[in-house]
Amino acid sequence: MNKLRDELVEAGLLISTGIQGLFGRSERFERVVDALDAYITRLGADQHAEVLRFPPAMSRPEFERSEYLKSFPQLAGTVHSFCGNEHDHQRVLQCLDRGDDWTESQKPTYVVMTPAACYPVYPVLAQRGALPEDGRIVDAFSYCFRHEPSLDPTRMQLFRMREYIRVGTPEQILAFRQDWIERGTRMIDALQLPNSIDLANDPFFGRGGKIVASSQRDQNLKFELLIPIEYDARLTACLSFNYHMDHFGLLWGIKTADAAVAHTGCVGFGLERLTLGLFRHHGLDPHAWPQAVRDVLWGHR
Repeated sequence: MNKLRDELVEAGLLISTGIQGLFGRSERFERVVDALDAYITRLGADQHAEVLRFPPAMSRPEFERSEYLKSFPQLAGTVHSFCGNEHDHQRVLQCLDRGDDWTESQKPTYVVMTPAACYPVYPVLAQRGALPEDGRIVDAFSYCFRHEPSLDPTRMQLFRMREYIRVGTPEQILAFRQDWIERGTRMIDALQLPNSIDLANDPFFGRGGKIVASSQRDQNLKFELLIPIEYDARLTACLSFNYHMDHFGLLWGIKTADAAVAHTGCVGFGLERLTLGLFRHHGLDPHAWPQAVRDVLWGHR
């Protein structure tokens, strides 16, 4: 059992599907998500970012090129479809009638679930040739999939991620990240949510992953803005500030204006987690939230 999950489902904010980490959302929940999304747009308006929107799936060849499976095979989700003939279809129907496994005739397609909103962006930038002198900033937003079923409502399998992605020189990326650490903190302070910034690492797989995670920390590549959401006082990462160095620039051949390998970084906003944080700390009725918070999200309505 999970107390927070049960409260949210009972209040009708989240709708259980019977699968851990897979929820429907109510109109009340979505109003908050939409307001947060608009707030993030206002916060980043001065960056004049290029807006790119992709479906929650990407090309399998580009996914393979990203090396995601080297680091996070446990989180990846692939799309499979029936690829058999009529005889195979009859076998599927027989399996369904008997309650047996029917997935043998399912084969992987060339579509993979998007693991992070920035992943479809890099091949697009690479195809355009060298970056302009001041690099690029891209605004991305997508549902993302990570296979980590859990009773914890802050750990959904399908969730929305908003990102600003910076591509350019190391100096440009580091300045961008520091700027967004400060902006992100002001954002969450304005929402009157307790928060802290801490060094972090990604959940790299296996024994080798522990070494990579340690290296990521040693190089100060990832920071997170943490908010206590669960009742057990665990801290949940709601914003992340990442410096990828030249990893994606090398993989896709992205070049700066002077033909050097581009570096990349991003700030990511977990919209469901931020929404859950607001309900957890301000109550389940947004009309009863502090007026200052309501003004930030919806203006003087």
